[in-house]
Amino acid sequence: MAKRKRRPLVPESRGALDQLKNQVMKNKGYKIDQEHPDQVKYEIANEVGVPLQKGYNGHLTSKDAGKVGGQIGGNMVKELVRMAQEQMRK
Repeated sequence: MAKRKRRPLVPESRGALDQLKNQVMKNKGYKIDQEHPDQVKYEIANEVGVPLQKGYNGHLTSKDAGKVGGQIGGNMVKELVRMAQEQMRK
């Protein structure tokens, strides 16, 4: 997958989103590089058998790309929901 230039709705939130990704994936048992938060996707790709490489990955199917991105994004969403539910209880 080529690095996308997706921008969060609030650009200042990029650091907080990367921090959340690091926290969530660390809790799942992955090694985290604070300087390169996207590195975890290569470890996940290796685990699920997706031939993800640095640079262009136009050969990957949407299904394969989803196997990698879903592991990361899905866990981030679960954590955000958990955090919101905790805040509502207070």
